[in-house]
Amino acid sequence: MSATHTALYGQPDQDLAPSAADAVQLSPLIVGSTDVASIPDESFTTVTVRAPAGAVERRFVLAQSLRVLAGGGRLTAFAPKDRGGLRLKKELEALGCEVGESARRHNRICLVVRPQAIPGLDQAIAAGAPRQIAENGLWTQPGVFSWDRLDAGTNALLQVLPEFSGVGADFGSGIGLLALNVLASKKVTKLTLVELDRRALDASRRNVDDPRAEFVWSDVRHGAGLKDLDFVVSNPPFHEGGGEDKTLGQAFIRASADALRKGGSLWIVANRHLPYEAILAESFAKVRLVAESGGYKVFEARK
Repeated sequence: MSATHTALYGQPDQDLAPSAADAVQLSPLIVGSTDVASIPDESFTTVTVRAPAGAVERRFVLAQSLRVLAGGGRLTAFAPKDRGGLRLKKELEALGCEVGESARRHNRICLVVRPQAIPGLDQAIAAGAPRQIAENGLWTQPGVFSWDRLDAGTNALLQVLPEFSGVGADFGSGIGLLALNVLASKKVTKLTLVELDRRALDASRRNVDDPRAEFVWSDVRHGAGLKDLDFVVSNPPFHEGGGEDKTLGQAFIRASADALRKGGSLWIVANRHLPYEAILAESFAKVRLVAESGGYKVFEARK
């Protein structure tokens, strides 16, 4: 690839950091984007990064962005002050950059030219790369939801899941923990794992070695093309862009109802404070609170 392209990591913000309309998208959270790790060295003349909040993930993204920049290429990175923005300048300096920094709309914006040598590049990339969890051998990656531990909500759902049968889906499937449990039932004939984060989906492909599993990179809110399912399991997200968003889980509930056959069931876990009861009652014929403990509630909803 000749170094004539521009790249963008994350949703653009033309006010904070203008980016080209034809920039190659690198964020794993945007369906159809390109994996930055697959890009050859020095491929772009300009890279713009909406930096992630997680420290290990952010340093990985910054290092990868510098790696794919051509000599003399320009990197612009920005983030809210309370979500990593205050650390951007030091992190880029640690990678050998001379940093110009400005502030706008509670964000810090850093502009650098790719240095000739990038100290710590390999270490930052290795720290944020896919890895196996020592305790259970499952694949994961920093930046993926609950990447280094079993999420308490997922665990609450695992404790009460029945033995399923027929064709089902896992909406927001993560690295495949729920799917592994569901597929333990020989009565399940097919399970579609639907996940927005490409890194999590890549990990689940390595974790769920089962011919009955199908993997779909998609935003559940926009539909995954599934119909007449016997069951859906879900631990939906409730944060986006750093803030709580109850509409995410509500959208997952509606999508589940649309995908299920009459008589099909949704098993879903939610934080106790999230108001999902009303949308469950609107979308399903029967709703049952299965369990409530540790700040979580598990529902079975049947069409």
